[in-house]
Amino acid sequence: MKNIGLFAVLFLLAATTLACALPTALTPPSQVDQTATIAAQTLQALTPALPNATPLASPVAVASPSVSSLLPHSLYFLNNNKAGLLQIFRIERDGKTFQQVTYEPSAVGSYDVSPKDGSVVYIANNQMLWVDINGAGRRVLVDGGPVDDNNRWTNSVDSPVWSPDGQTIAFSHGGLSFYAFGTGVINRVLENQIDNSAGFPIVRELYSPNKYSPDGNKLLINIGFYEAGTQAVYYPANNTVVRFNRPDGGLVCCNAQWIPDGSGLYESSSTIGLIDSGLWYINAANGNMSTLLPGSAPDGTYNFADAPLVGPDGQLYFFFNNLKEIPSSAHTPLYMVRSGSDGVTDRVQLRPDVFENTNEILWAPDASLAVVTYAPIQDVYQGGQAVIEYPDNRPAAALTDYAVQLKWGP
Repeated sequence: MKNIGLFAVLFLLAATTLACALPTALTPPSQVDQTATIAAQTLQALTPALPNATPLASPVAVASPSVSSLLPHSLYFLNNNKAGLLQIFRIERDGKTFQQVTYEPSAVGSYDVSPKDGSVVYIANNQMLWVDINGAGRRVLVDGGPVDDNNRWTNSVDSPVWSPDGQTIAFSHGGLSFYAFGTGVINRVLENQIDNSAGFPIVRELYSPNKYSPDGNKLLINIGFYEAGTQAVYYPANNTVVRFNRPDGGLVCCNAQWIPDGSGLYESSSTIGLIDSGLWYINAANGNMSTLLPGSAPDGTYNFADAPLVGPDGQLYFFFNNLKEIPSSAHTPLYMVRSGSDGVTDRVQLRPDVFENTNEILWAPDASLAVVTYAPIQDVYQGGQAVIEYPDNRPAAALTDYAVQLKWGP
């Protein structure tokens, strides 16, 4: 996911997963997971609707290079169906074969793909549902019922996240909850903190899952406040939360990625607003953060970073720019780079071209390519044309005219 210029909705439990300033995950047009003010669900009305997307039939062939495996895995994404409702689609590894996976009568919001079998868990009509890899076997796992617009934190269902072994689904429903896929047992481990002492609900803390560590022993979670938000690591084995600690006390946001051994995470931000831009490393054991690229550099320039990934060579791949002035647009122009683990040592620009108006970046696990969505115009901050971009200057390959909330299949 990606950031918007304003701090943006870091956490909208009824509609989102956290991301500072542009969406890393999206919900239906009425419940968008973009970040534009971290207003934690109460400010749902402030989030813009999704732009009109280009509907896909199922299946659809899209022109792409003639290769047997253009992609390292199948690629899932959201797009509008013929009725204009967001549904889940999949592009096979050949980059040409498309399949619609869900056929809901209402828009699909957040979703996740099982790393084991490609089945999908997703949110629609305030229900958490499951279908197999082909869209068959539809099951309702959790039914939140009608959403209470006056207190939607109590029964909104959102943000499903599969565990790496495919046995557990973390999700938000009145707090951080877990669904045992084999038995259907639900366990809520962190209750949303809502203050009703004033006669109306005020958010203190809202909890939702973000992503599991590769070994499945830790879970990155989002913590939403009334007008802000942060992240932390939840340890399922002992039900403990490790909060992140920036030396300067600033907010933690927006694009976190686990390192391969799960001992830490990189956090990046490509916009400046209520939070800083820059790049950080987080120790998952104690939550301590190290600033690698400060948003405001000592020389008076500004650092911007997005989509950090540790490649199989141990190098850090990410998108970066250093500018003398803060961009007027929420889309910061970025370059594809590689560096040592500190984001600075031996940093080299991999491509001569600048990446502009990017809304979402999904690296291949081996850093051999990145799927990038480009906004059709500067003021659109969710989704766009999905294009394969290579770090070795091979020509880009277009995948589809519109995609949002990109996820790899198994």
